[in-house]
Amino acid sequence: MQKIVIRGGNKLKGTVEISGAKNAVLPMMAASLLTPGKFLLRNVPRLKDVDTMAKVLGVLGATVEMDGNEMRINTTACSSHEAPYELVKTMRASVYVLGPLLARFGKARVSLPGGCAWGPRPVDLHIKGMKELGAKIRIVHGYIEGEVTKLKGKRIRFSTPSVGATGNVVMAAATAAGTTVIENAAREPEIAALADFLNVMGARISGHGTETITIDGVDSLGPAEFTVIPDRIEAGTFLVTGAVTGGTVRLKKCNASHLTSVLAKLEEAGTKVLAEKDELVVSSAPRPRPIEIGTAPYPGFPTDMQAQMMALLSVAGGTSVITDNIYFDRFTHVAELRRLGADIALEGNAAKIRGVEKLSGAPVMATDLRASAALIIAGLIAEGETHISRVYHIDRGYEKIEQKLMSLGADIRREEE
Repeated sequence: MQKIVIRGGNKLKGTVEISGAKNAVLPMMAASLLTPGKFLLRNVPRLKDVDTMAKVLGVLGATVEMDGNEMRINTTACSSHEAPYELVKTMRASVYVLGPLLARFGKARVSLPGGCAWGPRPVDLHIKGMKELGAKIRIVHGYIEGEVTKLKGKRIRFSTPSVGATGNVVMAAATAAGTTVIENAAREPEIAALADFLNVMGARISGHGTETITIDGVDSLGPAEFTVIPDRIEAGTFLVTGAVTGGTVRLKKCNASHLTSVLAKLEEAGTKVLAEKDELVVSSAPRPRPIEIGTAPYPGFPTDMQAQMMALLSVAGGTSVITDNIYFDRFTHVAELRRLGADIALEGNAAKIRGVEKLSGAPVMATDLRASAALIIAGLIAEGETHISRVYHIDRGYEKIEQKLMSLGADIRREEE
């Protein structure tokens, strides 16, 4: 077990490069299972979740090799259709292999997924999508078992715009017979990037990035090369970090159009953000202004940014409210921020944050990926030392975060517990 130790109070300044998007590359890796061949993915982040998905592909018969931030996948020898509990339990995104396995082999046995310990995030919509495409699905001893002779296109409407279910259906429908239309589809940039990747493979997908996606099934797909989009949540995290630490930070290799709602709330809180091509420059106000945030499906404010914004608003000049409309109980970071001196009260799915003058360093525990980022931000502005344990969570979604922060002037190090 390792911990991160931060001595707060340094003004951060300098340039940081944003890595490729974790939530984009994971479904692309799964999509490689749709056809035999050799794939090349560029701008792949070196993350624990990426390693886990590589192991899942390996169990299914693929080979995955990393050279820097380039990934080569060879799915020629894939023959297995079972993704075991030992791997899937550690990462929810492993369920992405369900659609590709059904499409390629006509059968799949995928463990019910695990991952972060918060929130009811059922796979009901994934299963609904596969059933709508004609697969017979049943749950047996903790596994999703599916079988189909040939998937068939269908008009599918989701009750909520699920990112995972949208991605799974898009992949499965790419080689289904006929046309599939997904209504109330997720609009996230990661879904649009997945569809772009599939189109390079030979799929015929349109409407991605909107709430209605049309997939005209093709007979076969081929391997492809593709560059992964920048990680908008990592970019948002560094924007918040720059906004609250009193300096000026330049972010390279990011896409401002993916961050519209985050930028709007940062500017409302008094932060100045300047967009320059694929770069963003953030400079902080003397003290953040209090604001209200409600999370919503893209293009609304992302639930993956509410913890980081809570850290910023904990030192705002007034009372702020954050309501999470996506995951009602995604507030495990609140108790840990309170240990640093934050004044936060929870009522249902809303957090009322009364800004304090300063935070104080203390030992805290990371409870999930984004909570880890929030605690790092809080530690950077707290007086004294903050010790963050269980930092294996941060390695799931942030590439070399200590090195990036040190390059900006942060006093941060990793130690053995």
